[in-house]
Amino acid sequence: MSDIEFEGLHVRLGGRTVLNGLTGELRGKAIGLLGPNGAGKSTLINTLLGFHVPSQGSARVFGLDTQRDRARIRQGVGYMPENDSFIGNMTGVRFVRYMAELAGLPAAEALERAHEALFYVGLGEVRYRKVNTYSLGMKQLIKLAQALAHGPRLLILDEPTNGLDPLARQRMIQTLQAIRKEGSIQLLISSHLLRDIDQTCDEVLILKDGRIAALCDIEQERRSQRNFIELEAAGPTEAFCETLRSLGCECASFAGGRIKLVVPDRIGSRDLYVVASQTGMQIRRMQRRRDSLEDIFMRAMEAEPARGELVHL
Repeated sequence: MSDIEFEGLHVRLGGRTVLNGLTGELRGKAIGLLGPNGAGKSTLINTLLGFHVPSQGSARVFGLDTQRDRARIRQGVGYMPENDSFIGNMTGVRFVRYMAELAGLPAAEALERAHEALFYVGLGEVRYRKVNTYSLGMKQLIKLAQALAHGPRLLILDEPTNGLDPLARQRMIQTLQAIRKEGSIQLLISSHLLRDIDQTCDEVLILKDGRIAALCDIEQERRSQRNFIELEAAGPTEAFCETLRSLGCECASFAGGRIKLVVPDRIGSRDLYVVASQTGMQIRRMQRRRDSLEDIFMRAMEAEPARGELVHL
């Protein structure tokens, strides 16, 4: 069973439909939640946490309905919000312990887990400092620590690298990668930064105008896409391109001997050199690439799903 499921999910806020008929299952170890501003990402997160009531359809977490079973769901979910919400005069360990107690842990166990969580995210040495003295990077890490302290099955993170410098961002990414690799916690990560999702997630849910624009396994999607190749060449490029077109390739040549190709999987690098030799052209440089997450995202933005159902690109 998936940890997160939607069935015809509609959510209306202020008389406006924000989520419009979402249907799908999130099965990945780490799911990236993407979409432009206003796409419905925050509304979806708040619906999963039980803060918004579906106007139609349903959402389930751990097989539990987000409205009927919200208290049970929250016991198994760790939430790292985008905005800071600290009690500033508390020490780090006291704050994380307090949040673990709110999640249902007894006081002694909450304190033990608080120490463990703070050491895990790299804040062990500053755990007795007051939270309002922490740097921005440390505040992001303590938000992660409080989300982990009670041992959740699902960890929801809203813009986890927001405002971080490069070193702090890399530390956060490495921590999320370690959580994913360990495998006992499913991750749902909302971010505006495609590279964060690319580095941490194996599945992506892309929203557009409150509908599902794409829901796919990132690596499977890349493998299913065509090969893109860029060449720098000298000689009769048009003859080279014409021959490749007859083999089922797409080919475009540009000034300075630049050639861009889209080739089927059956065409390998050796085949390109053979055609170049046959047509008298010299390949000076070859660069092969697969679709990036940005390519997948842009195709999703260009697609027009009918009612928010799952779309395979």
